[in-house]
Amino acid sequence: MNTLLNQPLCVVNAGLNSFAENLKTAGGDVVALSWQPPALGNIDAGLELAQLLRHPRVEEANKVAFERYLSAQPVLTDVLSAREAIPAMNERKLILHSGPPIAWRDMCGPVKGAIIGAVMYEGWATGHQNAEQLIEAGEIALEPCHHHHAVGPMAGIISPSMPLWVIENKTNGRLAFSNFNEGLGKVLRFGANSDDVLERLRWMAKELAPALKAAIQQLGELELKPLMAQALHMGDEVHNRNAAATGLLIKRLVPALLECPLPLDQIQRCVAFITGNDHFFLNLSMAACKAMMDAASGVPHSSMVTVMARNGVNFGIRLSGTGDRWYQAPANPVEGLFFPGYGVEDAAADLGDSAITETAGVGGFAMASSPAIVKFVGGTPADASNNSRKMQQITVGGNPAFTLPALNFAPTAAGIDARKVADRAILPIINTGIAHKQAGVGQIGAGITTAPMSCFVDALQALAQEIPL
Repeated sequence: MNTLLNQPLCVVNAGLNSFAENLKTAGGDVVALSWQPPALGNIDAGLELAQLLRHPRVEEANKVAFERYLSAQPVLTDVLSAREAIPAMNERKLILHSGPPIAWRDMCGPVKGAIIGAVMYEGWATGHQNAEQLIEAGEIALEPCHHHHAVGPMAGIISPSMPLWVIENKTNGRLAFSNFNEGLGKVLRFGANSDDVLERLRWMAKELAPALKAAIQQLGELELKPLMAQALHMGDEVHNRNAAATGLLIKRLVPALLECPLPLDQIQRCVAFITGNDHFFLNLSMAACKAMMDAASGVPHSSMVTVMARNGVNFGIRLSGTGDRWYQAPANPVEGLFFPGYGVEDAAADLGDSAITETAGVGGFAMASSPAIVKFVGGTPADASNNSRKMQQITVGGNPAFTLPALNFAPTAAGIDARKVADRAILPIINTGIAHKQAGVGQIGAGITTAPMSCFVDALQALAQEIPL
């Protein structure tokens, strides 16, 4: 003991950083460990988590779910109206929105504005006040996109007349859907609902959708995983940066369009619209990821996350092993860069279905492939690589179809394991756009956010009730 005390001492501090700071102030040598109790310190949840870790039924179920995810082959096969693609659209006046379920009175400004715009777009109302009256009277149903195998960015609005991308998982024949990307500026997904916004939507349904449908018929089916994989090698992460993926899509679509018996001026307008929007591929990326994650859903006892989604108020997740149940908590704030003139006080809470990309192992999980993304969301290229590495600690495995050049072509971390999230206190990283809290103002920045820990704790407690421990 005397020998030990005669040597230089270093204190390892686990817990509150203030203890370490006090020792540093006193001249001590301190190593501060970032640690907190698992499962938010919930004793019951912690005990259930301890029993779920390495549980043979959970391990086997996760292998099955992960293999189904890996084997999914999402292919672009068609363009249909939402009414044609989603049976429920023919049963009642229905509008889909992003994120978990939420009542009209609780919705944020951008989602309310977008729904009002969709009601007027469908011709169900002649003005904002009339649209609100119909919604409040319960004459229009509002449900999450995910309840109908669909996804949409930001407000995520899908109404019966809107065109949808149709993605088929060739492994199991199941379909997934997404709406079209409108571009930037005053657009419905940020809650804008002026006449020019609605007129653009009508043009997309009347002219753009038929042209793209004809191009796909001319082209034949388009496999999306190889295109996404190539885009990752060209600087995209296929969530907030889609410049390469959109360019690759254009290379396929434009020659097919030129082969179609369409008026030249229509083709010119369609090509101009697509080439003027670097995010045009985003909605296809989301639908492809939705198809992959749907393949992994419904495996009893699996702790693998199959959905992460936000509605501008709450963040929700679903587990493969607990079916269609949502586990929700208030959405975390987004830390990032704001456009000039805007700040945190102007921002809506985290919003949109686009976190399905991170759920599938791209987006924020693949930031190492996209060092330029940090100019948009903040941080440094080293931060981007570190985020990709950190996600390897909370996932079931890696996806060899999606590799990261900056990490020696390591596969992207994929298959979020709710057990590892709660045990290691590492939250899934999501890079995202920031919407103004008022409808119609639009995007005011971009940044990084995370899923709330309580979602995973609640999900694990529900899973534990279904497994003999």
